[in-house]
Amino acid sequence: MKITIVTGAFFPVPPILGGAVEKVWFALGQQFATRGHEVTHLSRAHPDLAKVEEIDGVQHRRVPGSPQPRSIVRLKLLDLIYSWRVRRILPAADILVTNTFWLPILVRAGRPGKLYVHVQRGPKGQMRWYSHASRLCAVSRAIADDILSEAPQLREKVRVLPNALPFPIDHTGGATRDQTILFVGRVHPEKGIELFLRALAELPSGVLDGWKVKIVGPHEIALGGGGEDFLRSMQSLGRKSGARIEWIGKVFEQADLTAQYRSAQLFIYPSVAETGEALPVAPLEAMANECAPIVSALACFRDYIVDGVNGFVFDHSAPDPAGALAGRLVQVLQLPADAIRQIGNAAQAKAEEFSVETVASLYLEDFESLLAK
Repeated sequence: MKITIVTGAFFPVPPILGGAVEKVWFALGQQFATRGHEVTHLSRAHPDLAKVEEIDGVQHRRVPGSPQPRSIVRLKLLDLIYSWRVRRILPAADILVTNTFWLPILVRAGRPGKLYVHVQRGPKGQMRWYSHASRLCAVSRAIADDILSEAPQLREKVRVLPNALPFPIDHTGGATRDQTILFVGRVHPEKGIELFLRALAELPSGVLDGWKVKIVGPHEIALGGGGEDFLRSMQSLGRKSGARIEWIGKVFEQADLTAQYRSAQLFIYPSVAETGEALPVAPLEAMANECAPIVSALACFRDYIVDGVNGFVFDHSAPDPAGALAGRLVQVLQLPADAIRQIGNAAQAKAEEFSVETVASLYLEDFESLLAK
């Protein structure tokens, strides 16, 4: 097959500035190429990357984009400009995969291939404009339900296929884990950072003895963060909590991220983004590294985290969400280390289902089913 992948206007590929979607499709494109398919990946240009190059069998072409803006209106405008530029250079293909907002509207059936819309966030009314697409691929059941509630007439075009874990799972074990609660993600209000810090402040005296907190991720608006003012306010809140908190900042090298995951016993991802999360990759990465996840009760987590089996869940929609998280933390932090380790082992076993090899096969089977019609 000839497969074209188009990722968004704001993060380059390879994912040198982060970006979960970019990480996933960079890995999947390489897997498709390994299996003999002709793959072209179009992404945002960056000064450190060539305009055209081949990486592991994938032809990369880069198109002028921009840093991510704060304004949603400006974001949509920049995405439109980027999508128009991409549309002009799309190669002939069998399948065209994209997660951009505007490109599915600008591209119709024909030379670019069957349109495969990859839905990575809760839809905001645009699904009815994608009725000509061959596939609306949701990365979780929660997102599929959102698509169907918005466009029930497109039911036959909706399929649920997960995000892929963008690296091989290391089974060597033997990692020395500190009493660390690790967060990896954008330092942004929707990720529940404030909720977490308020929960830390509510913990009874002595519960955090011996434990430290690490927060890894960008706060810069251009990288999807909440900005300097938000970071400063969160750091102030952290100091008031009395917890030992290290603000690591952005880490994009996969080896460095893996080292962070493998040094921690617990991973916290208290997202409150009811319509923003689809199937977050960071918890999957933590699980692959035997780091037991603690997550909010967002519907998207139900696809891969079961409370008390391979992770821990708290009710972020409770009347007092910080109190709910604090209560769950008290329970978890008082568990024996062996019990937390068992949860981490079960988490890694679940992450196996999301290996790039397994998920690539699912996508290729779906592509072939569309071409057979």
